[in-house]
Amino acid sequence: MEFFRIKKDIPFMRYAAVFNVISVTFFALAVFFLAYRGLNLSVEFTGGTLVEVSYAETIPLEPLRKALADGGYPEAQVQHFGSSRDVLIRLPNRGDIELSRVGDHVKEALTKIEGPEASIRRVEFVGPQVGKELAANGAMALLVVIIGIMLYLAMRFEWRFAVATAVANFHDVIIILGFFALFQWEFSLAVLAAVLAVMGYSINEAVIVFDRVREVFRKRRDMSTPEVINHAITRTISRTVITHGSTQMMVLSMLFFGGEALHYFAVALTIGICFGIYSSVLVASPLAMWLGVSRKQFAKTKEQKQEAVV
Repeated sequence: MEFFRIKKDIPFMRYAAVFNVISVTFFALAVFFLAYRGLNLSVEFTGGTLVEVSYAETIPLEPLRKALADGGYPEAQVQHFGSSRDVLIRLPNRGDIELSRVGDHVKEALTKIEGPEASIRRVEFVGPQVGKELAANGAMALLVVIIGIMLYLAMRFEWRFAVATAVANFHDVIIILGFFALFQWEFSLAVLAAVLAVMGYSINEAVIVFDRVREVFRKRRDMSTPEVINHAITRTISRTVITHGSTQMMVLSMLFFGGEALHYFAVALTIGICFGIYSSVLVASPLAMWLGVSRKQFAKTKEQKQEAVV
């Protein structure tokens, strides 16, 4: 299915160096902000207290956040849990309050809100050791995904495509993390899930482009490697617009209407989709070209039989 077709190939590879300079600049800035400011890790990673609160009727979240901020918890995370009457509150550790009294402090802060009475159903402490294990497991998950992607592409296509795609995926991850470090947005397990989803989404785009590159190499022997890549990217633009446009509309719906619980998850997806398209097309493809991908790796050359000399 195509909404439009571009008849003349766009010379993307002519500006490959420019695209990669842009990528290196964004990557360097992301690394700088990660090193200078670091990530604003959520309670899941740093440790804290989870408080589950139940109400007799539906309760809006904004008054709860304001009440907790006034009660000394400005960084509290508040979201509905299971239903609109159940609320899950995540609180960072505070040295001036005993852990056994956190539930009482929360209930005292919530009693100042007009409406139904709050009932504390569960108070659970998350230690910093658990947070370290989650952070380590998250880093291991990213590493395993990258290795899996490289093995998959190396088996399906060629090792040059595998290396180029791995670099592009790593580029996407670091830039997402750089945005979260720059603006000090909260990095939670939901955001980590979004980063993993972006890696899978980005690899899908790379597979589409590289599959078309392999096909063009086999069919068009009159084209050079840059011309083949330009032709492949140009022929997939319509599909890219349809796929990523519809996905981005769904993600933006979560961003604007999903509430606080889905906000940073949708932010990470939005950044990742935009840079994922860019890196899959304009970073991975030039890298594969510079690594020496050519027709001989995909198209078998016909050997001419020599006649026997009598």
